[in-house]
Amino acid sequence: MNPIFRSATLAALLGLAAPALAKGPKELTYTVSMDPATNSNAFQVKLELPKLKKDQAIYQFAATAPGTYQVMDMGRFVSNFQAFDEKGKPLEVKQLNTNQYQLSQPDKTREIRYTIAETWDTPVKEHNIYRMCGSSLEIDHALLNGQTLLGYPQGMQAAPLRLKLQYPSGWKAGSVLQADKDGYYHLQDYDHAVDSPILLGRLTEANTKLGNADVALYCYSATDKVQAEPLLGYMQKMLTAAQSFFGGQLPVQRYAFLYHFADRSAGAWEHSYSSEYVLPEQPLTPESAQGVVDIAAHEFFHVMTPLNIHSEVIEQFNFVQPTGSEHLWLYEGTTEWASHMMQLRGGLVPLDDYLSTLHDKVQYDRTRTDTTYSLSRLGLNSFSDEGQRQYGNIYQRGALTAGLLDLRLLELSGGKRGLRDVLLQLAKQYGPNKPFSEKTFFEDFTKLTYPEIGDFFKRYVQNAEPLPLAEYYAKVGVNYQPIVHTGKQVATVGAIGLAPREANVYFTRVTGPVAAAGVQVGDQLVAVDGVRNDFTGLRRAGSRAPGSELPLTISRSGQEQTVRVKLGSTEEVKRYVFTQNPTATAAQLALREAWLKNL
Repeated sequence: MNPIFRSATLAALLGLAAPALAKGPKELTYTVSMDPATNSNAFQVKLELPKLKKDQAIYQFAATAPGTYQVMDMGRFVSNFQAFDEKGKPLEVKQLNTNQYQLSQPDKTREIRYTIAETWDTPVKEHNIYRMCGSSLEIDHALLNGQTLLGYPQGMQAAPLRLKLQYPSGWKAGSVLQADKDGYYHLQDYDHAVDSPILLGRLTEANTKLGNADVALYCYSATDKVQAEPLLGYMQKMLTAAQSFFGGQLPVQRYAFLYHFADRSAGAWEHSYSSEYVLPEQPLTPESAQGVVDIAAHEFFHVMTPLNIHSEVIEQFNFVQPTGSEHLWLYEGTTEWASHMMQLRGGLVPLDDYLSTLHDKVQYDRTRTDTTYSLSRLGLNSFSDEGQRQYGNIYQRGALTAGLLDLRLLELSGGKRGLRDVLLQLAKQYGPNKPFSEKTFFEDFTKLTYPEIGDFFKRYVQNAEPLPLAEYYAKVGVNYQPIVHTGKQVATVGAIGLAPREANVYFTRVTGPVAAAGVQVGDQLVAVDGVRNDFTGLRRAGSRAPGSELPLTISRSGQEQTVRVKLGSTEEVKRYVFTQNPTATAAQLALREAWLKNL
């Protein structure tokens, strides 16, 4: 996921203090207080204001935030909103709608105070906020995102601000931001505040250097199973591969990873100079670390796009009215492709593992989404309920499409120029402060490359023609087969469908042995063969002997029960299979070499 915004000034990034002001602060000055020992559900916010104009009478809370592609309506979490004059006298305020309050006397208002609840544990009727994009307050830590705490007077989204946090002594603050000697974080504007998450509490910290960039990792682990230093050690090869992918130097001077490990899993949210992760806590092993590294590779690549490559929809983000961008395929799909490709090219994963990743993405696209729903349409509708139902495919078909674009560019250039090279060129052409045109980007990209690329965009991004996987991967000596009949008999539980709902998984289709065992549509799947919350056991059932039994624990009407599924027999059929062609031609192998070493 990915908020991207204008680049901050060096002074803002380094947390340098602003010069003393003779007539009160020109900056919006926020103080956020938290005391989890007495109130673990809410934050207290105070805003000291310069003199407002009459047309700045509306105080705005965020309806959404860049990169979340979801409705947030942060005003739902606000209570006890008050305004005061310079003598501390209360002034009348009126709530206009969910996210807006009207100040009766803006020219006399010098201070605003309100309480805002944390989003993790505050129930709402709809539009639950992704945990990594929300706020949490617990006895030993807190997770803060700017839009979950702060609003702004209408017309002052671009005003500079400073932020002080008041939290329990002994807590460590983790952020790309660095406070001045008085404890203030200085931010270029409201967008910068939203772009700068902060993790507080009982944290461990590790640091490294990548070329010209300082990289920090802050880690909260509920039972101390994960520590910052060894986690950063597992990430080091990926970071080095990313550095090579970027051409040797990172496009940032400082970057921070913020990790929250506990009993809740939600994913990750990228920002211009940092990223935050809410992941399940488990002992750190090479296997478990690889999953963390894969996610981090995606989020870290966002320093390329959309930080350095984005349209005016992202540059001038509308916090009041959510607005989708047609180029979500670039921000998320291309980033997902790059996160895996840079590890392949950096030698972190073998080619067969990369081809297995392609299989997983094709399977998701073909079985879990509307294949007629184009990537352009998905981007434009990403904030709607309709778009949200297709949203996960931006990481699947979006990445597959970027991979095909890379192959097409390499083919047209004789192996000399792939998607990576074009992205580096675009980053130099635009950068953090110069957006590309939302309307003409496809044309501009085509002019920068080859006429054939315009046709590619029309067919596979703007429209939803079936992706030419077999044709394109054959160019690098890789075979793609939609279906392979092996002739081998394997065990089966039957044809089933599973769908997540909140934190649980439910059956949406049951046929064959699983139905014969008594499982019904609507049952919750609790455990497979006694292992709770590890449903990969269903996929592994094919490795058992036909006729053997597989215990499933289900929950129906709140009551758990165990059923024993007698496995049936069926022909092994493999789908969406990518394999290296053992008889690849010299030309195919030459292009494969260029494809694998395009650094």
